[in-house]
Amino acid sequence: MQVTLTPEQQDFIRQAIAAGRVGHAQDALQQALDLWVERERRRSEVLAAVDEAEASFARGEGTAITPESMRELAEDIKRRGRARLAAQQLPSR
Repeated sequence: MQVTLTPEQQDFIRQAIAAGRVGHAQDALQQALDLWVERERRRSEVLAAVDEAEASFARGEGTAITPESMRELAEDIKRRGRARLAAQQLPSR
């Protein structure tokens, strides 16, 4: 396979070689492909998780997030946090 790089890409690789970040142009291209493969793997995982979440919600297993439910959650977190702080401040005997 032959790859044609733009002049800007070629310059970028030359700078990376000169700086010692990569040894050869092939190394730079391999790193770029490795990053692309990893990004695509993560993208697939995220899309699969979104699909699963949507299916779960469609089965009635989820909870809709509303402004009211967010306020209730925030109040619950505050209440539990205050209770934890109060428990820590009790005098030791």
